[in-house]
Amino acid sequence: MNFQELNYALSIARYQNLTKAAEELYISQPTLSKCLQKLEREMGGKLFSRSGNTYVPTYLGRRYLEYARKVLALNQDWERELKDMNACMDGELNIAFPLMRSSCMVPSIMKVFHKKYPGVRVNFMEEAHAIQEKLLLNDELDFGIFNETRPHPKLSYETLLREEILLVMPPDHPMAGRGMKRSEMKHLWMDLRLLEKEEFILHFPDQTTGQLALELFETWGIKPQVSVRTRNTETSVRLCMEGMGLCFVPETYIKNMHFDTPPACFSVGEKGVFSTLTIASRKGAYLPSYAQDFIKIAQEQL
Repeated sequence: MNFQELNYALSIARYQNLTKAAEELYISQPTLSKCLQKLEREMGGKLFSRSGNTYVPTYLGRRYLEYARKVLALNQDWERELKDMNACMDGELNIAFPLMRSSCMVPSIMKVFHKKYPGVRVNFMEEAHAIQEKLLLNDELDFGIFNETRPHPKLSYETLLREEILLVMPPDHPMAGRGMKRSEMKHLWMDLRLLEKEEFILHFPDQTTGQLALELFETWGIKPQVSVRTRNTETSVRLCMEGMGLCFVPETYIKNMHFDTPPACFSVGEKGVFSTLTIASRKGAYLPSYAQDFIKIAQEQL
């Protein structure tokens, strides 16, 4: 095993295609093919089964890839720890970050972090969804920031923010005056049963807000009329304000969006609906001091 061979095999597994893997590795496809053939001779068997241009790991390949990830992760940990021991202020962080949250969260975090660690480069891998899965599969990622899902035993979690999911409608909507004051809630409360004939703009079910909305409708026995689905939170709010339907939005987005006329926002559910934004890393992975500080700064700024 050498690091080059490990990276080659992992890239082929990631793309299941030699041409795409070669492009990522900045080598030619014939060169990658020869390296794979050499590696398979040394292993004494096929690492990938071929079906046309698709390369799928065999059992031998899956075992090889499992150890490859561990070896590269250990090497990465050592390099980071060595930098820390040498009191080097240079470094790099790779963070999978929610695509729609970056504009309202990144500036405040990076303003503080960059002042303290000007030599550390931060790469935000902005993703629309499935960040937890990407963190588990991509050893180059240091953190994943995402809404709370089912915890995975291979990850460690820290809470960044607990925020309310609000029902949003134009301020001149006929139902905007039906909100009720509840002492335990910051916003006026809306009975969803009053809205069963309204159209809704929803996120997709594999997104946290989309999933929470569907669970809410099911709890209250409502079959929503969905006019639009989108992954883009700002798009859903803008369409809502144009009268295309009602939507559900995390409170942070509303606070960081500019409106000529603010929307009407309501709490929903028995006790409000909340989601938890977490930052996660792989258990046992070495985190440099600047990485640990990034977590603290993020918690303080949100």
